[in-house]
Amino acid sequence: MAEAAPGSDNAKIAETPEFVHLRVHSAFSLLEGALPIKKIIGKATSDQQPAIAITDTNNLFAALEFSQKAVGEGIQPLIGCQLSIDMEDEGDGERRGSQAQLVKLPSIVLLAATDAGYVRLVELVSRAYLGGESGQSVRIARSWLEEGTEGLIALTGALGGPVDMAYLAGQPAVAKARLKALKAAFGDRLYIELQRHGRYDRQHERRMVELAYAEDLPLVATNEPFFPAPDDYDAHDALMAVAHNAMVSDDNRFRLSPDHYLKSRKDMATLFADLPEALENTVEIARRCSFVLKTRSPILPRFTGATDDPEEAERAESAELRRQSIEGLESRMALLGLSPGYTEQDYRERLDFELSVIERMKFPGYFL
Repeated sequence: MAEAAPGSDNAKIAETPEFVHLRVHSAFSLLEGALPIKKIIGKATSDQQPAIAITDTNNLFAALEFSQKAVGEGIQPLIGCQLSIDMEDEGDGERRGSQAQLVKLPSIVLLAATDAGYVRLVELVSRAYLGGESGQSVRIARSWLEEGTEGLIALTGALGGPVDMAYLAGQPAVAKARLKALKAAFGDRLYIELQRHGRYDRQHERRMVELAYAEDLPLVATNEPFFPAPDDYDAHDALMAVAHNAMVSDDNRFRLSPDHYLKSRKDMATLFADLPEALENTVEIARRCSFVLKTRSPILPRFTGATDDPEEAERAESAELRRQSIEGLESRMALLGLSPGYTEQDYRERLDFELSVIERMKFPGYFL
C-alpha cells in the first residue's frame, strides 16, 4: 500500500488500516452501480483508506481512470472484476430430481495481484464476451480457470457466489465440489467471502465459516457498496427497478438493502468485530496486490505485416495508402469529372497535402 512518513497518522493507518474495501461497484457496473469514480476516491480519501478496489460486474471499464486517479490521491488502486461463472456442474441449468434449481448464474470476484494477473483477467473478461453463443449471457466457464490463474486472487462471491448459492439451494454436495474446484484453481489465493447486510443469515454464515476451517481456507469480509450513503438508497432502488424492468412498487422484484453503501473502515471494523481474521485478510489481500495499471500509447496493428522494423513498416504503410489514394482519385476523376473552377493539379495537390498530414501523424495504417 502507499507509503507514509514514519510516525505520522497515515503511517499508523498504513500499518493497521483495520479494513480495506475489496468489492466496490462504480457507475460502470451498468444499471447497478451509482458510485462515480471521483466519489469513490473522495470517500476513501476522507476516511484515510490506504487502498480500495473497484470490481464492476463483468467489465473493466473503470480500470484505467480509477488507477490513475487513485494513485494521484495517494491511494493504492486494486483492480478487479465480478465475473459471472458457469460452474459446469449439476448445480447449473435444469432442475434435477428434488433438488432446487439454480437459475441465476453465480459470480466470483477476481483481483489482479500482479501484471500477469491483470493480463489473465483481461483475457477472461474478453473471452466471456467473445466465447459465448448468440443470446447467451456474459460468463466465464470454470474449465477456463484450469488454463491458469497466475497473479489472480479470488473471492468466492458471498451469497451470490457458486458455493453459497448451492448451499442455499439445498445442494451441499455441489457446494463442496465447487469449493474444491475453485481451491484447485487458485490454491492459497482463494478466500471465502462473507457479507453482512441487514438481517443477514447467521446460520448460513456459520456454515460457511465451518466450511472455511474444514478446507483450511481464509475468510474475508466485504461490503459490496453500490451507492455512496444510506440516503441514496431510494434513488438507487429506482435504478434497480429499471434494470429489472419492474415497477418500483413491485414487492417481488430484486432489491438490495440500505446497507449496500460505501461504509467507513470503522463501520466495517465494528460490523465484523467478532471475526477479526476476516478484517485482517482484507489488508493481507491489499498487501498481496502489487499491480498498478499505467497508461501506454495505443498499439495499432500493422496493415502490411511485411516487416518487424517499425520504420520500414511505416514507410510501407505510407506507400500503400498513397498508392490506393491516387488510384481512387484517378478513378473518381474519370467517372465524375472535375468540379467547375478546379484543375486536376488542384486535386493532386490537395491529396498530397492530406496524405502528408496523415504520414506525419503516423496514421497510414489506421486509415488503411
